[in-house]
Amino acid sequence: MVKVVKRDGGEEDFVPEKIVVSCLKSGATPEAARKIAKIIEGRILERGLDKVNALDLTKWILELLRKENEEWYRNWIIFDKAVKRRDTEKELKK
Repeated sequence: MVKVVKRDGGEEDFVPEKIVVSCLKSGATPEAARKIAKIIEGRILERGLDKVNALDLTKWILELLRKENEEWYRNWIIFDKAVKRRDTEKELKK
């Protein structure tokens, strides 16, 4: 089972459905959300990863979300700022 290394250093199992839910919350269609989750899952498998950093996952997801629809990307960023008190765009530029 692939593990996600969270920002606080903790680990949890990689669950593609979490990507789908997050994409849906940003306004993505169910089809687009599932497609993004499958692409991310494919990248992890293709690279043979047993662990993936949460920030890398977020970066991959946002790249794909932005390709699908700029508004969905912006919604994700706004949600992170408002609810999670996180400046995701700034974090991704590090």
